[in-house]
Amino acid sequence: MKQTGKSTQPLLLLQCSVVGYLVIAFAFVMLSCNGSSSKTGSANSLSQDSIESLARQAYLFGYPLVLMNETMRTTTNVEAPVWNNVFAPANQFGHFRAFPDATFKAVVKPNCDTYYSSAWLDLSGEPMVLTVPDTKGRYYLLPMLDAYTNVFASPGKRTTGTAAGKFLITGPAFTGKVPDRMVQIKAPTDMVWILGRTQVNNARDGKDIVYKIQDNYTLTPLSKWGIDYKPAKNLVDSSISTNPPLFVEHMDIETFFNSLNELMVKDPPAKYDSVLLNKLSAIGIGAGKKFSLSNFDSSTQKALKGLPAAVHQQLRDMSTKVGSLENNWNVTRSGMGSYGTNYGMRAFVALIGLGANLNADACYPICKLDENGASLDGAKKYLLHFDKGQTPPATAFWSLTMYGPDDLLVANPINRFTIGDRSSLQYNADSSVDIYIQNEPPSKDKESNWLPAPKGSFTLTMRLYWPKESFLNGSWKIPAVKVVQ
Repeated sequence: MKQTGKSTQPLLLLQCSVVGYLVIAFAFVMLSCNGSSSKTGSANSLSQDSIESLARQAYLFGYPLVLMNETMRTTTNVEAPVWNNVFAPANQFGHFRAFPDATFKAVVKPNCDTYYSSAWLDLSGEPMVLTVPDTKGRYYLLPMLDAYTNVFASPGKRTTGTAAGKFLITGPAFTGKVPDRMVQIKAPTDMVWILGRTQVNNARDGKDIVYKIQDNYTLTPLSKWGIDYKPAKNLVDSSISTNPPLFVEHMDIETFFNSLNELMVKDPPAKYDSVLLNKLSAIGIGAGKKFSLSNFDSSTQKALKGLPAAVHQQLRDMSTKVGSLENNWNVTRSGMGSYGTNYGMRAFVALIGLGANLNADACYPICKLDENGASLDGAKKYLLHFDKGQTPPATAFWSLTMYGPDDLLVANPINRFTIGDRSSLQYNADSSVDIYIQNEPPSKDKESNWLPAPKGSFTLTMRLYWPKESFLNGSWKIPAVKVVQ
């Protein structure tokens, strides 16, 4: 997502699920940190090409970790949780409590399906107890990301059900006893980001029910469990940047690599990362190491200084090669949230959708073209038809959201920005269903199935929460958007 105003840039990171569809499961050959053979030894024994190759691999490897750290520092740098925002001190939740409308300009492709709940955990001192309420069957998920952006746990309706529960989230060094009636969740790193979503059916539903659910997502240090605990006010550090994504992108290469080296001391990489890190040590990359441009000649220094901009552009260019094209929908069914040694993909997702869900939790196909391959345009009328029993296969829910050419919500006379299985859809006599996508309203009997479009170009995003196997294995495909003559 792109920023539309400097002061709102951190929100970019917190609407990640709305851009998760950009993740691709292939085409990372030129970015792979595993597919390049580089010389080892001291920096002086390496050619400039080898040094640049290693540095590029190191940048891709480290980008998610550095970005997570800067995002955490920014979004926790408040005295107390901020109303209707996910900014909150460490080990506390912040919550979004409203859906965006056409006046919302903070981020592109905003989500109109769930309210977000976010918490950054620091487990270096002690574990945290997470309590969740009985949501009475309502869909929610609380995915947990480690410092390297891998989703290592995802409590919620899909995995743990909707009954009330208590989870003890422990860091990698924890060896203590887990209290009775608590489920332990072992985090690979002391830094953890919980980016939760709770299903919201409409504004009243959100206020009357979801607010209470969010209020009962609680975090308590283990040592304070069982007593009346109230977090103290957090001390705000005025020196911390308020623009983490741009700050990281514009961070000079020496600062970036030394930040990476320090962060790997606090949150060590996985064991399988040692293959790459053994190679990167030749240029001063590793936990506790010191990277210095002065170790390289002037030509190599110049190349390394330009590396951040070059890698960012290369990653952004990949967004035009999204997933697989099916009936002119761009679809991705795998590869999000758990990356292993696919460091190129991990960096790409961190850049365009930090905090992406596992595909098992949500998928986000997008459409910019009609059945004939022409760009979608409000000057035409379109129909999205689902045969009987062939609506999007989602165990939780599905939706279709309209975005204008700027990827923002589109003002319309009925203030309808999304439509789906929680809408009052009217089915045809044969139990099929049609969604009318057009600028002018259809006849009254069809208005319940109308998704208003702007007069000009637009795109569609489908969201499937807890997609069924028929979607994940590709046996169900989204129908093409048909032009109505």
